[in-house]
Amino acid sequence: MKIIEQIKKYNACNEQEQKDKETMLKFINSFEDVLTRDNEFGHFTSSAWVINKEKTKVLMIYHNIYDSWTWTGGHADGEDDLLNVAIREVCEETGIKNVVPVVEDVFSLEVVCVNGHVKREKYVSSHLHMNLTFLLEADEDETLYVKEDENSGVKWFDINEAVSISKDPWIKVIYQKIIDKSNSL
Repeated sequence: MKIIEQIKKYNACNEQEQKDKETMLKFINSFEDVLTRDNEFGHFTSSAWVINKEKTKVLMIYHNIYDSWTWTGGHADGEDDLLNVAIREVCEETGIKNVVPVVEDVFSLEVVCVNGHVKREKYVSSHLHMNLTFLLEADEDETLYVKEDENSGVKWFDINEAVSISKDPWIKVIYQKIIDKSNSL
């Protein structure tokens, strides 16, 4: 699987990433259905940290389930190319048509806890998202639209606002890590 090689070659930038990298590899070796939502313990997802050309703004959505401003992203749903998943999700969730990788490799990885919730009138148990994040770039002048079944807002924010607009304490830590990494490019 392509995802195994991506995770193995990823250079963790801190202890969180090293532990999460180890967890992801153990998870892959323990389950056969890690790329689908059929695995109710957890599954792989892909997120996009979308910045403008100047690296001063980040594109975020107001996620209906999380009730917070978040990065874009989604489930692998059987696809092994998580960069492709990240790009597809940006386009679907924001209306952006032209988005390109700043780097082709995984930019960040993290295990994210998802609380139980109702989606499409069905209860989804708490589970883990084994998340690979990709750094992408888009033109902030492109037309944006809201994908009403998933989000209720799409907006470019000053990159330094991303941490303060999130409601989840753990995601704030992740966003700060990604901002610090993107500032070093």
